[in-house]
Amino acid sequence: MKPSSGWTSTFGYCDSAGGPPIAAAARVSPCGVRCSPVLVSAGMPNHHSVTSLDWAVFAAVVLGALVIDYLVSGRKNVTSFDREIGFREAVLRSLFFIGVALLFGLFVWHRLGTEHAVSYTVAYLVEKSLSIDNLFVFLVIFNHFGVRAAQQQRVLFWGVAGAAVVRGLFIAAGAALLHRFNWMMFVFGAFLVVTGVRLGLRKGETEDPTQGFTLRMAQRYLRTVPDYDGHHFFTVRDGVRHATPLVLVLVSVELADVMFAVDSVPAVLAISQNVFVVYTSNIFAILGLRALYFALAGMMGRFRFLAVGLAVILTFVGVKMLLANWVHIPSWISLCVIAAVLLVSVLASLVRTDDSQAPS
Repeated sequence: MKPSSGWTSTFGYCDSAGGPPIAAAARVSPCGVRCSPVLVSAGMPNHHSVTSLDWAVFAAVVLGALVIDYLVSGRKNVTSFDREIGFREAVLRSLFFIGVALLFGLFVWHRLGTEHAVSYTVAYLVEKSLSIDNLFVFLVIFNHFGVRAAQQQRVLFWGVAGAAVVRGLFIAAGAALLHRFNWMMFVFGAFLVVTGVRLGLRKGETEDPTQGFTLRMAQRYLRTVPDYDGHHFFTVRDGVRHATPLVLVLVSVELADVMFAVDSVPAVLAISQNVFVVYTSNIFAILGLRALYFALAGMMGRFRFLAVGLAVILTFVGVKMLLANWVHIPSWISLCVIAAVLLVSVLASLVRTDDSQAPS
């Protein structure tokens, strides 16, 4: 579908005068002005671009949300992470971060327009749904190392902080590859389709991240003690600083997030190549991951059809990316499809659980 004059294609460049898009292989427009595809996306006028003000607002919102969450949740124990989060508190904190993400979506709509706002919402939904599946792996890690619920909060806090850095690096690398090599969208699309099929055929098994090479090297070369010291990552024994098992837990969580990023970043880049939209949706999706874990920790086994729904979503966005040069699927259609798949998979899981628990 050829865009009209003054509009940009998903992977193309445009000239500053609002002329037709130039092939992605070109680096400079006819008038000598370079336009990057990561700053514009399908269906948006050329004058809609991300500024340093937008990034400043994003940073302020994230920082403000974290401060509010810390002040409110830390009122009982301000100086320590070493306490267990109850179900009611976890739900309220999860809803708080979801509300912040949706409000920021209104900011995206105000600054960049409807198309980018819908893409932001779709990317947020995809990343949030994938993060729920990631919680199963976190549960495996905590059970393997025997981490108490009161210690899990500290590990997840630093895990989320590390995830923000990892996602930024992966998004920057992915956007740069799409910028430089137009054919990379076929690689990403094919990867997502294969990942979706593998996830659908997984049959409920969860990969054990505690058996990774990096973790084995950390266990071998780090000076560690066999027992925990509260919520501390390091402890001093006989005048020598040692790592506690909590360091190994954190390494496992960070390695797990690297594996997650390999799947999730191509998925959101298939939705939008706007770095601002992709990164902000990712960060807001993982920002409330810590609270979401404690809210769902006791009932993760009930979401038995979630993996099937995620497989359908990954396959859908992969096919969308493969066909991007020939078939334009509007963002609002993607939003409806992904929301419907998530709703059906969750409802089917809950209905199946109720049936299995019903007396015979």
